[in-house]
This record gives sequence, C-alpha cells and structure tokens, in this order.
Amino acid sequence: MIARHFRFATACMLAFGIVACATVQTTAPGAVGIERKQRMLVSEEEVEKGAQSAYAEEVQKAGTEGKLNSNPELTARVRRVAQRLIPATATFRPDAPNWKWEINTLQTDDMNAYAMPGGKIMVYSGLVTKLQLNDAELAAVIGHEISHALREHTRERVSRAYAQQLALAGIAAVTGAGAGTVDLANQVASVTFQLPHSREQESEADIMGLELMARGGYDPHAAISVWQKMMAAQQGGSPQFLSTHPSPGNRIAELQARIPKVMPLYEAAPRKG
Repeated sequence: MIARHFRFATACMLAFGIVACATVQTTAPGAVGIERKQRMLVSEEEVEKGAQSAYAEEVQKAGTEGKLNSNPELTARVRRVAQRLIPATATFRPDAPNWKWEINTLQTDDMNAYAMPGGKIMVYSGLVTKLQLNDAELAAVIGHEISHALREHTRERVSRAYAQQLALAGIAAVTGAGAGTVDLANQVASVTFQLPHSREQESEADIMGLELMARGGYDPHAAISVWQKMMAAQQGGSPQFLSTHPSPGNRIAELQARIPKVMPLYEAAPRKG
C-alpha cells in the first residue's frame, strides 16, 4: 500500500504542468458513511468522454449482431428497476439524476453487468436468466454497478494506470501531450471488461448499492441472496461477472452487517410493486 502511494505521488510530481493531480471527494457519505477520498490524474470530463465512446462502440456492436435489447420484456424490466434507483443517486451526488443515463440489455449467455461513467448501463441477459433474479436481486446488481459510476471507480483505476505509466516511462514520454496520450476509450473498456475492481472499491459499491436499493423500495436482504447465487454459479464454472468482481469470503458477512443501517430507509420508501 505504501509503495503504491509513493508511485502515485511520484507520478503527480512528474505530471506537474501536464495534468492536474487532485484529491477529491466524489460522493457524499450517505447513510452508509462512504467517506474515502480518491486521488485522480485524469479529469471527470475526459473519462466520461472515453466512456461514451466505449459504450457507443459496445451498443453498435450489439445492435449489428442483433443482440441489443432483443428481449423487450427483459429490457423493460431492467429499465424499470434502474429508473427506481436513479432518483436515489442524489443522496450521493446531486448531479447524478440528471446524467444522460442509458440502460440497455445484451442478449447473451454470459453473466455480466456494468455501469460506465456517466450512467451507461448494460445488463447481460444470462445474468438474469441463469440466476433467476427477482426484481429486488436485479436492483442489488444494478445498484452495485451504479455505485461504481457514482464513486468514479473507473476514473480512479485509469488514474492509477496512468500513474504507473508516468512512473515507468518518465516525463519525456508524455511531454506536451498530457492525459490525451492515453486512449481513454480503450482504458475505460479495459478496466470495465478485463481488470478486477479492488476489494476497497467492491466494498464501497456493495455498501452504496444497499442504500440505493433500500431508497428505491427494494428489500436490501436481496443483496445477500444474489451474491449467494453468484457464488453457487462460480462453483459451477466461474461466471464472467465474478472475473471482474472479486468475491472475498467475508463479502456476505459485510453486507449482513450493513443491512440494519439501511432497513429504515427501505421501510420508509414507497412500495411500487
């Protein structure tokens, strides 16, 4: 951990005059108390542009293959659940409900879901059908993914990758070019589809996701059952979702410990069926 902080600090010094190195508080703590500050080497705007490009490419590819929103019933269901969670994002970020949200489904046997920066959501049909997710469990998954976007975990991971790049290559490799030398669309795609989140980021997404689903009127206990299903599926063949979402043994225990904190929010939320 100390070595990682040293590399980041070194990169900040190398980047002085080229890109801004900032320590930021991306979200309000909410009822669950997420207060960790994050260090960023790339701007929110740059990462969102990269995400828009990467997401548009995925959508276009899915459309060309006839896999985009090809199950209208599933797509409508995913959008209905997501739309109940989006207003609750204001608890953590007042600007988030006004993001240009895009919510789509991909017809595939793969088990995955993601939310790119700026609210670009994709849910794979295999995740819902193979795990037989009910709406509350689906809300747990979508709330988890939305939380990654709220906390700007992609920006944080791209910043760490960029810091390593700066530290290894030295300032000469990026002189005069700044963060623009990084293909942010490819970086966003890489961290979304290939690289696992850190345990710290996963814990934040789990905890924030509980609050989002509770405020949306979904029983937070469903977060336990969905991860139990995930782990059972992992034993049967390690689904793609868990390849980018590491599942430590204490994950369910942590969720169980946090549920009492958000139950009053669930009990106060209007029931919408």
